[in-house]
Amino acid sequence: MKPAILVVDDDEVMRQTLSDVLKKKGYAISTAETGGQTISSVKEHFFDLILLDIRLPDMDGLDVLKGIKEIESDLMVIVMTAYSDVQTAVMAMKSGAYDYIDKPFELEELKILIQKALETQNLKNEIRQLRRQGKEKHEGIEIFGNSPLIKNVMELIEMISQTPRTSVLIQGESGTGKELAVNAIHYRSKRVNKPLMKINCSAIPENLLETELFGYEKGAFTDAKGTKKGLFELANGGTIFLDEIAEMKSYLQTKLLRILENQRFMRVGGEREIVVDVRIIAATNKDLSALVNGGQFRKDLYYRLKVMVIEMPPLRERMEDILPLGNLFIEENNKELGKNVTGISEAASEYLLNYQWPGNVRELKNIIERAMILSNGKEILPDHFPIELRKGQMEGLEDRTSDTEDLALETVEKKHIMDVLMMMDGNKSKTARMLGISRSTLREKLKKYSIAAA
Repeated sequence: MKPAILVVDDDEVMRQTLSDVLKKKGYAISTAETGGQTISSVKEHFFDLILLDIRLPDMDGLDVLKGIKEIESDLMVIVMTAYSDVQTAVMAMKSGAYDYIDKPFELEELKILIQKALETQNLKNEIRQLRRQGKEKHEGIEIFGNSPLIKNVMELIEMISQTPRTSVLIQGESGTGKELAVNAIHYRSKRVNKPLMKINCSAIPENLLETELFGYEKGAFTDAKGTKKGLFELANGGTIFLDEIAEMKSYLQTKLLRILENQRFMRVGGEREIVVDVRIIAATNKDLSALVNGGQFRKDLYYRLKVMVIEMPPLRERMEDILPLGNLFIEENNKELGKNVTGISEAASEYLLNYQWPGNVRELKNIIERAMILSNGKEILPDHFPIELRKGQMEGLEDRTSDTEDLALETVEKKHIMDVLMMMDGNKSKTARMLGISRSTLREKLKKYSIAAA
């Protein structure tokens, strides 16, 4: 994408000259002639850099600069002044300007200054990106596996990441790695140096979700003491991830559909449309098509989201990845816990391979971490596994020879949840943590299987 520059000057000739010169350099140029227009533009659009004349007809340039920084503190601003006033320049730098240039100036001098400012901004973005990548790599964000199913997912992600705007719907059970797919798409795309904003639509109360997504204007409601940007504005140029999209209420679905259609929205209490450039990725562990048929999810939104669909396979369908994943988590925990565990014993491997993994990869990661904490030797042994895994595996082996109907996935999952819930004395938070799922997912499963809990 072309760097976006806002040229602010009340002199029409100067505005037009700078616009023409900078457009030829490959920049996307917008203009403003007053302080008020400048503040409005910064609120409504994304800019990489602002060229700001210090003398404007309606406001002092320093006040405009402060207003810009209140809206977007990291925005690069170069101040232009016809008055070789050192004090004004110093005050501008203290107020957050990147640099200043005296009028009249040589256009080549300005071009060099703009290039330096944009390079500085890119460097800041790269440093932030490297920090994010380092943190996320440490946390194991990469999708891992050699099974045909997971290789197909990786190939699809690689293709999607090369498209700049395509919306994506990621479907799969809890713990299958839907968020890892989101990270992979964003960090392999041309949007890598722009923000990746994430929100769980079921984790935020309905009345707050709208303001989190779209922001609000000062005075929009009792506690709106100032203007707040929502995630769509903060994600401008990048990606926004809407997890558990099935929980989004109908009126918010309508606003989301509008963004998908024309990349425009209004803040809560706002009267002006704000234009953004974002890729939307949504995820769900529910059957959205069934919700559409039941009238619980907008059909038009469903089809706009599912331009590309990624199905994250459950761990039980990619058995060949279980032990390699287990060893990967051992390596991570060796560094974290300062241990030197070399692998999983043959007997322990049998337990892992015969378990149904209702919590998928997240559950495997939690179980390996628990085993590492308990282990004092070189290998992970069956005794290091929680009792429900060992019990479930033995009962699974018995059931395979006696009653195959009881091996239906839902039957196994229900029994496993009941066993863990009982072991945790009915504590839902501990049960969800042990299963590797969220509390909201646990509540859904308790309701689904009519399991009573204290």
